[in-house]
This record gives sequence, C-alpha cells and structure tokens, in this order.
Amino acid sequence: MLRTVKTENGMVRGIEAADPRITAFKGIPFAAPPVGENRWRAPQPAADWEGVREAYRFAPISMQSIPGLGDDIYCREWHVDPEIDMDEDCLYLNVWTGAKAADENRPVLVWFFGGGLQCGYPAEMEFDGERLARRGIVVVSINYRVNAFGYIAHPQLTKEQPEAPSNFGSLDQQAGLKWVVRNIAAFGGDPKNITIAGQSAGGGSVLSQMACRDNEGLFQKAIIMSAMIRSPYRKGGIGNPEKLESAEKNGAAFFDFLGVKTLEEARKLDAAFIRDRYEEYTREHPAMFTVLDNCFCVGDPLVLYAAGKCVDVSVMAGHTGDEFHNEIPAANEEEMKKMAEELLGERAERFLACPEAHVKTESGYAPVSGISCTVRSEFLANEKGDKPRKNYYYSFQPDIPGWDNPGTFHSVDLWFFFESLAKCWRPFVGRHYDLARQMCNYWANFISTGDPNGKDADGTDMPYWDSYTEAHRTEMLFTGDGPVVRTNQESDFIKLIIEQIGEMIEGK
Repeated sequence: MLRTVKTENGMVRGIEAADPRITAFKGIPFAAPPVGENRWRAPQPAADWEGVREAYRFAPISMQSIPGLGDDIYCREWHVDPEIDMDEDCLYLNVWTGAKAADENRPVLVWFFGGGLQCGYPAEMEFDGERLARRGIVVVSINYRVNAFGYIAHPQLTKEQPEAPSNFGSLDQQAGLKWVVRNIAAFGGDPKNITIAGQSAGGGSVLSQMACRDNEGLFQKAIIMSAMIRSPYRKGGIGNPEKLESAEKNGAAFFDFLGVKTLEEARKLDAAFIRDRYEEYTREHPAMFTVLDNCFCVGDPLVLYAAGKCVDVSVMAGHTGDEFHNEIPAANEEEMKKMAEELLGERAERFLACPEAHVKTESGYAPVSGISCTVRSEFLANEKGDKPRKNYYYSFQPDIPGWDNPGTFHSVDLWFFFESLAKCWRPFVGRHYDLARQMCNYWANFISTGDPNGKDADGTDMPYWDSYTEAHRTEMLFTGDGPVVRTNQESDFIKLIIEQIGEMIEGK
C-alpha cells in the first residue's frame, strides 16, 4: 500500500483506514496559511518541509459559527462539534487511496463540502472517502474559507488586488484542484481523469468552477448535487452572484461593525473576534456569498452553462425529493390566475389548463420542484450547444427513518452516495444499505468513465441509466425499493415548467 508519498512540498505519511487496504492522508497543506497579511488574499504557495509529515489527523476547520444543537434537523445531522479544532489556518486537503503504486492512474474525485458558503468542513462524517476508494477511486476533499473570511469584498481590497478582489473561498477550491493536478499521480491517481463534485453550496461551487474558463482542462466530469436552483414563479434564484459594488458596500459596513477603517487594521484583528462579530452582523445585514468580480466570477453560472460558456464536461446532477419546492403565493383561484398571467405570459393559458396548476396548499398554488425542472432545463440547453455532452439526472426519494419523520430533506442523500450511512444515527435497514451500495456504484462508474452504468456487487447489471435528452427524458429515481428508471413520462405541466425556467435563465 502507498503509506508514504512524496508531494511537491515534501513527504507525507498516511494512516490505514478502517479497511487496511485503503490509506488515508489527512491534513496535507495545499497553500500557505491565510493569516496575517495573507488574510483576504488569493491563496499563496505552501512552504516546503523537511522529513516526513504525519498526515494522520484532519486539519482544523475554517472559521465559522458553532450553532447550538437546538431542534434543527441539520444540527442534529451535522452539528459543528465545539471539540473540533477551528483555525484561520485551514487550507489543507485529504486523500483516500487504495493504490499500491504511484503508476496506477486511478480516477480521481475532488469533493467540495456544502454549507451555504457560511459553514461546513471536509471532516464531516458523511464525507468518508473509504467506500469510493474501495471501488478504485482516489478521493480528495478540500477545505476552503467561508463567510466573511472567504467572500468579503471591500473597496480597499479591490484597489489593492484588482486581479482577485474577492471570492477567496472559490480561489482556495481552485488552488486545491490545481494541487491535485500536480500531485495526485504520486497517490496513484490520474491527473487527466478528475471529477469535481459537491452538494448544496458545494454543488454551487462546482458550477462556479465550471464557469471559470481559467479551469479549462483541470477536470473532465462534474457532479452537481442540490445546486441547480431556479423558481419558475419569480426571477433570480439561490446562488446568484452579488454585484461587486453591492458586495463592497456590505464589506465596508462590516468593517464599520468591526470598528476598523483600513485593511491593515482589519488584518490584525483576532480571527475569533471577526467570526463572532460576523455572526452578529448577519442577523440584520446580508451574509457574504460569491461576488461578480469579473475575475474569477464573470456571470451567473446557470446562465453561462445554458449558453455553452462553461468548461465543457459531462454532468451528473439531481436533488432530493423534498427540497426547493415552489408555489404561486396566491390566496385564491382568481388571484392565482392573475399572477399566472403576469408570471407566465403566453404560457398562462396552457398552464391553467393543467390540473396541477389548481392544486392548493397552505401557502399557495401549483407546487412544483423548481430544482428538478432547472436541472432538466439546463441539460436540454446543453444538448442544443455545439458540443453536447452525456448528462445524467437523478431524484433521491426513498423513505428516511427517524423519530422526526424528516422526509428526503436537503443533503440526506450524502449518506448514500458516499455509502457512509452506518455512521448516521438513523435506524436504516437492509434495503437502505442496498440502495446506498448501488448509488455509490453509479457514482464510482461515472467518476471512472463518464457513464454511471455497470454491475452490482452480485455481478448482475444495475438498472440502465440513460442520459437526459430531448428524445429520451430519462429520470433515475432512487427509491426505497431501489433504483427505478423512467423515460418520457413527464406531464404537460412539468414540460411547461421546464420551458419556463429555460427562458427565464436565457433572459427571454
């Protein structure tokens, strides 16, 4: 097994995973600590070291709030334990590999965690790379700066470093990816067969990296989980980049809140003080997210993808069944019809002819999964481009056990794709483990070849998952009874919503 590896900065020694055939390397620096003068700068090169560095433990997580457990499903599932080390010095990555030699050229997965660009970390239990490594994948998880440390903008920053005025967290991801390209062969990985993947804000990060043309050639496939989000009933959407001028005003207001006037003063502040004040600040002011700086970020990634202006790779994308549903916020039928005419224009008559338009809920009419229709709309737009790729759509909708009856909530599919659900407190049973095994198989196949199809552990073929196209609108449904494939079964209502979202993204 590869227990000791030479990287560009020095030797690292890993530790055997629960499966001794897998070696885990934890806490490898890929950039210099972003502290002092490096705070709010693009990541700088890591320093070399002498001897062999022990890569046995995860490095500290990036600066972020530590919420109380409370009665919140996400805190119950992935609480930021106060016992976990936290430090501004956080630019480290982790590698899992089953390679015995450096020349094995195994496919590589690079993982970006989610958390709204405000929190999260690669050491979360569900992100265990061991099961994928068993399937021949070299797994890399990258830490990056979040919240004010990763996404602040300020007029003084723009003046000081116009080539990188913001989006430091995204630049961390990019630097980690470039490190992988330069170093992963030493871990038995193939630098020319890399898939980038992430969920929620991590999936949005994948989109952002795809939309940065400087990344051409750095990766060959992408997995976008729960991140292609638009509502058919309103303009804009979650994850839209903020204009630089607006972000600068927010950053200047935050400096005032910190009690400083200059970058020099702000860079001398204690990191925990900035973290705590940011938590207070965002109770009444906007949080900090991706900035349209015209350097790293040049536009809305969904718009750029639909227009064929992203890095050209095959994509697997989908969502869970109970996330990001949208409704027309009308109190009665008359109000709904009026709003439909305003929102949908020429499509309103077709819309109102659909029975689904008249379904009433507690908060409105015509409930629909906007994220589901957005993924499909984006794939249809990609098909019309000069270089259409094979793209795969899924919906995760099994029963999820637990006293809280949670449904298929946002992010619960992570336990399954990583096949790490044995670490979860929920009382999963055999069929859940069967589904997790198959989902992890599909993932590993896509990461390896760009095609998710293959055999299950017993040697039988798994249900065939075709790419999503106009001619074959294939949906992979991950259910409590296993994978179920549907083709060309979209209702007129769903087709209309897909069209509507497509035109909204195109700006028509």
